[in-house]
Amino acid sequence: MNQVTVDVGCHRYPIHIDSGLIAGKNYYSPFIHSSQVLVVTNETVKPLYLPKLLSALNDYQVDVFTMPDGEAFKSFETFQSIIELLIDNQFRRNATIIALGGGVVGDISGFAAACYQRGIPFIQVPTTLLAMVDSSVGGKTAINHPRAKNMIGAFYQPEAVIADLDCLKTLPAREFAAGMAEVIKYGLIYDFALFQYLEANIDSIKSKQSEHLQTIIAQCCSIKAEVVQQDEKEKGIRGILNLGHTFGHAVEKAGNYQRFLHGEAVAIGTCMAFALAKNDGQISNEYFNRVIDLFQQYDLPTFLSDDYSVDALIETMKHDKKNKTENITLIIPLSEGAVEITERYSLDAIRNAISSRLKK
Repeated sequence: MNQVTVDVGCHRYPIHIDSGLIAGKNYYSPFIHSSQVLVVTNETVKPLYLPKLLSALNDYQVDVFTMPDGEAFKSFETFQSIIELLIDNQFRRNATIIALGGGVVGDISGFAAACYQRGIPFIQVPTTLLAMVDSSVGGKTAINHPRAKNMIGAFYQPEAVIADLDCLKTLPAREFAAGMAEVIKYGLIYDFALFQYLEANIDSIKSKQSEHLQTIIAQCCSIKAEVVQQDEKEKGIRGILNLGHTFGHAVEKAGNYQRFLHGEAVAIGTCMAFALAKNDGQISNEYFNRVIDLFQQYDLPTFLSDDYSVDALIETMKHDKKNKTENITLIIPLSEGAVEITERYSLDAIRNAISSRLKK
């Protein structure tokens, strides 16, 4: 089993990575300090993995909240329903929330835990590749606002992350590919050796060979832990984890959070960021094409259809929460495995980069 530790100074927690973890009660008991547990899951994950989780929690009084599947339900209405369940069932401050699902479940569960009685413990049990390598680690929790993604949230670290590789066996191919977008991102921002590993092992990774999955998940979690430990509240270096996300969040919103999965939108957004850097002469055509090719090799989209409005995408980007001035803050590649956080690009340059990734 691989274990990565996240240490943000005032809080330290483990990330367990292996097969067969969900039903192991010893992974939960050190972090549950009362009889009260609320499991938050969704309609897709519930029949697959809730019975295993409940078998590990048979010593506790467990309630279950089941939400619909999809980014569109990471909303204030769903958040309010979770809070009402906690109040109706008289959950106390030492109760525990367990998030069983992908990024949406983890984000909204963590935000509910952060808000209820000013904070109660929660445990992440990610069931998608994207959640295992990214959203379950680092303490970002949020819900969406109709005008922008993740605008209402908190930094709130989990007590533990339990990443059971068996969950990836039932993960649809499209969801697996979406997770690979975030894996590729880590290679582009921090560890080009990881990028090269992904290039060299495409077939083995796509066929979900366990040893390769353990390797890439552990490495991604280690990178994120290292970055978060330096900058928990995203005042500086943690911003590099948002490569492709400013463009990508705008793409998601334009599709009403239904046309693209988050990872797919990040892939497209990363291609736009690389197009911007290429147009500026900051990276070579060779590096640009190599990145585009890897996304395509992992079955990820690299273009938008031309029915998307460039001006509408830019308008959404103007409201992105990463912006510190009236200019749009972007993460842009500098060289292989290195990026910068900048707001120097004009709207015309951004518009040209987006337009270059519209497929007629």
